[in-house]
Amino acid sequence: MKRILLLLFLLPFINGTLIAYNDPTAKEIIQKADEKMRGESNIATIKMSIIRPTWEREMTLRSWAKGTEYSLILVTAPARDKGTAFLKREKEIWNWQPTIDRTIKMPPSMMMQSWMGSDFTNDDLVRESSIVTDYEHELLGTETLEGRVCYKIKMIPKPDAPVVWGEILIWVSKDEYLQLKSEFYDEDGYLVQTIYGKQVKEMDGRVIPSVLEVVPADEEGHKTRLEYLSLDFNEPIQPSFFSIQNMKRVK
Repeated sequence: MKRILLLLFLLPFINGTLIAYNDPTAKEIIQKADEKMRGESNIATIKMSIIRPTWEREMTLRSWAKGTEYSLILVTAPARDKGTAFLKREKEIWNWQPTIDRTIKMPPSMMMQSWMGSDFTNDDLVRESSIVTDYEHELLGTETLEGRVCYKIKMIPKPDAPVVWGEILIWVSKDEYLQLKSEFYDEDGYLVQTIYGKQVKEMDGRVIPSVLEVVPADEEGHKTRLEYLSLDFNEPIQPSFFSIQNMKRVK
């Protein structure tokens, strides 16, 4: 009996960290963090910096999103890429390339490929999978990052889910549900990339990381920085906005 009582006492301290009995579940934490960054809809202007040991280039983007089913990303600069667009409409993902006047339906096999030469994958920017519904979530404990106490959560894909990662570890702050760090592993358990949430500030009434920085695990000196220049939540956008025709003409 004493051993059972001791085990029950130690359970909240698994991995050396305290898990409070009144904490939300791992799935609830991920859902709150995801909804905070998305809103019911959002419209953003973004600067992307692709950084390499010997060079750096910048792109500007406009993005529109409604829930998890609809998103549209438009490249507005530089001139050579201007007008290139990516559309997610329910389960379909499309790419418009104006320089060759061609629309491409992107298969799941393309989700792990680099997005526009950056360190983000297609799945990172035009997410085919859902971090809420396509994974099993396990709360591992808490850790402190950048002075903020964070929930540490492990996500394992559900069988037959349309995911590209074998495992994800994510750190979400307890106070404001900020996604401050995510580690992405392949099916063999090797770390592929880490995404950091930085420069926390208020944007359109929400406190969020205004910069996302992805660092590949095996390419020293490589990283891609995504900075939100503007971000407006819960703007009225109709599903009809997210059409192949509009992808070709949106400005």
